[in-house]
Amino acid sequence: MTDSTQYPKIFHIDFEPVGRRVEVPAGLTLLEAAQIAGVELVAICGGSGSCGTCRVRLMQGELSALTLVEESELSREEILSGCRMACQSLPLSDVRVDIPPESLTAPQRLQVEGQGIDVSVDPIVVPADIHVAPPGLYDLRSDVTRLKATLAEQGYPSVTIEQTILTDLSEQLRAQNWSTRLAMRGGILGSEVVGILPLPTDDLRKETGHTSTFLGFAVDVGTTKLAAYLVDLTNGMTLAKAGAMNPQIGYGEDVVSRIAYANEHSDGRCVLQERLVATLNQLVTELCAEVGTSREQIVEAVIVGNTAMHHLFAGLPVRQLGAAPYVPVVSDSLELRARDIGLDLSPAARVYLPPNIAGYVGADHVAMLLAMDVARARHTVVTLDIGTNTEISLVSEGRHLSCSCASGPAFEGAHIHDGMRAAPGAIERVRIMDAIVRIHTIGGLAPVGICGSGILDAIAELLRIGVIDRRGGMMEKHPQTRQHNGKVEFVLANAEASGHGRAVVVTRSDVNTIQLAKGAIRAGVEVLLKDAGKTAADIQEFIVAGAFGTYLDLGSAVRIGMFPDLPIDRFRQVGNAAGTGARQLLISAARRKEAERIAQQVEYIELTTHPAFTEEFYKALMF
Repeated sequence: MTDSTQYPKIFHIDFEPVGRRVEVPAGLTLLEAAQIAGVELVAICGGSGSCGTCRVRLMQGELSALTLVEESELSREEILSGCRMACQSLPLSDVRVDIPPESLTAPQRLQVEGQGIDVSVDPIVVPADIHVAPPGLYDLRSDVTRLKATLAEQGYPSVTIEQTILTDLSEQLRAQNWSTRLAMRGGILGSEVVGILPLPTDDLRKETGHTSTFLGFAVDVGTTKLAAYLVDLTNGMTLAKAGAMNPQIGYGEDVVSRIAYANEHSDGRCVLQERLVATLNQLVTELCAEVGTSREQIVEAVIVGNTAMHHLFAGLPVRQLGAAPYVPVVSDSLELRARDIGLDLSPAARVYLPPNIAGYVGADHVAMLLAMDVARARHTVVTLDIGTNTEISLVSEGRHLSCSCASGPAFEGAHIHDGMRAAPGAIERVRIMDAIVRIHTIGGLAPVGICGSGILDAIAELLRIGVIDRRGGMMEKHPQTRQHNGKVEFVLANAEASGHGRAVVVTRSDVNTIQLAKGAIRAGVEVLLKDAGKTAADIQEFIVAGAFGTYLDLGSAVRIGMFPDLPIDRFRQVGNAAGTGARQLLISAARRKEAERIAQQVEYIELTTHPAFTEEFYKALMF
């Protein structure tokens, strides 16, 4: 009988939002595990515990007890929230930790750029510059009464002023010598004051560093990443943009796991909303600092995201999204008060959420279709927004079909042996020439893992040279193949060349994971084509959106069968078009009407019950 105690315990450590996973023996700290995994945690003191810079937050699993160093470095609030110092913490089980941005030495690649058609400004919020007659002994009307009278003279007969504006109104009018700039929302009949600023003067900028421009905040809330934009509402110009990881990743990589978290914890929904809103408020701070403005000038916001992200942001229940028939609480557009959900903008600012199409095709897909003006196309167009959940649309001969497929987080590097997200050191390009493997990493650093575009390239190349067969089997047909634990794997980077002293490899399991993801996407395309009475040859334009879609190699995607074999000039990679659509919705009432029209005209196809899906999926699994 073998004594199992002679074998060291092995723990699985999951570092989020980087998406790196590593197996380490018991007795190593989280900092040491991060170093083995190639996760660049800040550790100014080298791990002695004196700097407190390697903070992480425990999401799942068990760590050793707090040390005296941690008790002195961490606040009570940090400790209660699960914050730990990586250099002081020993895993006692498999664990998942969340790394705040300030604890990482290098940022991940975040996609904020996106294409779209040009639109004219059709403002939802307009400035009204007024001078209010001050009160006197013979004019004792209230400040609001005289303000409304002045607005009526300027063509605003019916005006609402909510309590948040009233709180500071009297002081602001007097401080501004009864001259002010109001943000008017809603039109001539039935307007609302949603912001109040000083009249613009040359001295204002010198004294405060701020202008009197009303601004808008647009965000594409992806399952993995956030893209945020600060926009001038008067001319539609984007003043600043920034990206961040969606902090909800620490509670689950995909939509399904977050729905499960919300359902299984009494405060789960609130936690997910609060974490997201806190990160959005941080983005507001960063964008305002970059432009030299104040958050009080942001009087309108637009938030787009898939249906689950939409519901979690708005504080809506998601239980019904986790079970058939996957029905959303609401599909119509929503307008919320920013302060009601904790978004720190102008006190009376509104947040517009475009309509959803179905349980797994959300407002972000509507925004992408809007940005590209796809719904009015006269030729056959397919659009995909590839992510953890991939939304697909087909427009042809006046019909607009749409579906959603669970492509999973593989293209973010999840469930891949050496997978990681698009961060420095990730292999993002692979080419194999005879016996030579050529790789390119993000930032040109020594490889520590492989991201989605890299694994796609690697499998396409292995297929081309015959290491992988059409069923996904892997054969020893190349000098870089080797046997490991009785299985064949392909070495992309030897241990000596890597950034962590271990080889970066592609395994048969990796190949199968990509087969499932690409099979789901291709099957979704084929089902829509069948329902429209078309074939792949009829597609005249194939639009690929999303962060992963920006960086993937189209040739590799076609070679493995994820995309149809079309002439390369029919493909178009458009980046974060959902973010572009969100900005259009921020500055144009007409585009909001168009978004409503798009959502109403779409015919949603539920793949799980479609009679052709299973057959198409199994066909699409083959290379």
